[in-house]
Amino acid sequence: MNRGKVRQAGSVLQNELSIRLVRGARHAEHTLAMTGDAPVDREAIVDAVEGLRDVLPDLADDPHLLLADRVESTRVERAGALPPAESVVDEILAAAHGLDLVGIYAAGPVWRGFANAEGQRNWHLAETFNLQWSLYDRTDKAVKSACAGFAWDGGELARRMAQARERLALVARPAKALAPGRYRAFLAPSAMEEIVSLLGWGGFSARALETRQSPLSRMRAGERLDPRVTIAEDTAGGVAPAFQAEGFARPASVALVREGALVGALTSPRTAREFSIPANGANGDEMPEALAMAGGELRADDALDALGDGLMVGNLWYTNYSDRPACRITGMTRFATFWVERGRIVAPVDVLRFDDTLYRMLGTNLEALTRETELLLSSDSYRSRQLASTTLPGALVREMAFTL
Repeated sequence: MNRGKVRQAGSVLQNELSIRLVRGARHAEHTLAMTGDAPVDREAIVDAVEGLRDVLPDLADDPHLLLADRVESTRVERAGALPPAESVVDEILAAAHGLDLVGIYAAGPVWRGFANAEGQRNWHLAETFNLQWSLYDRTDKAVKSACAGFAWDGGELARRMAQARERLALVARPAKALAPGRYRAFLAPSAMEEIVSLLGWGGFSARALETRQSPLSRMRAGERLDPRVTIAEDTAGGVAPAFQAEGFARPASVALVREGALVGALTSPRTAREFSIPANGANGDEMPEALAMAGGELRADDALDALGDGLMVGNLWYTNYSDRPACRITGMTRFATFWVERGRIVAPVDVLRFDDTLYRMLGTNLEALTRETELLLSSDSYRSRQLASTTLPGALVREMAFTL
């Protein structure tokens, strides 16, 4: 959608099959796209298996190969209550009537399956929707919003669109320029998502922790976050399947940070074999797929009053590590970031760059977490729609360092 109208509509149907052949400690894999024509697909599968059999004798043994030693079959279907896309789009455009809305709506089922020669069968269905949009002011400033889940809720869309309308009027005001320095800040769940997503690149990886390449390695030496910070890989509460590509079952929840202390990691089968530690169903990259942070005691509606004077940060982007061993993160504010006085938004703020450590933002400078948490579905669509999510509260930070 662009300028409040549908500019492109379509549907995507993808069928992909990965075949893995194992003989002793040797293994090879072939991935192919399926056409839906049974005879054609069957011939392609036979050719793929024969090719794997031909190459297997020439491969070296894999010392880190680990296969599941017990059969754990599962079937999970989380079908959403989704109306036809046409009616949803009509509702979105009606709610944004008269506004320059730019956005994308993606919805429908995604399946994942696993089968092996031992008789294990796993099946997962998640039917979700993901709506992300921005309302643009004529000065090219924007307010970004999102709405996602399993069941469409027109009332929730109306609430979020009304909030976006209010903030669109605010971004049209003259912007306030802030000098570099340290400012009190409230990070909305969408801003927290950018920070937590960066941590997913090696932060909770058992391999990265064992080799001291994780940005959270200092937590193994006793560094802690605020006691109110509790983080888990919550597969039961997300959209990811309860099994991974090698067929290992995933626990309903894996504790990662409890009361500010690092208590666990995401361990793939290969890492488990190499370092002689238990596997817990992590994917090969050991990245979270259902990361969830527990909420606190601050009501979301009271966040600006609790902030008082400071920055309300709605979104961040371009985040990266400025000092990985110290878990120092840098990035830019994006879209609607506002200056707040006495709990009221008074002006939008020019783009700022922050540079601060996680141990300050969610450690010594953390004042509160919101009681309410928000389920944020991944909008990544590289190769296919991704089954990943985060569930996060907002965070009130006593002091956050801005360098530009």
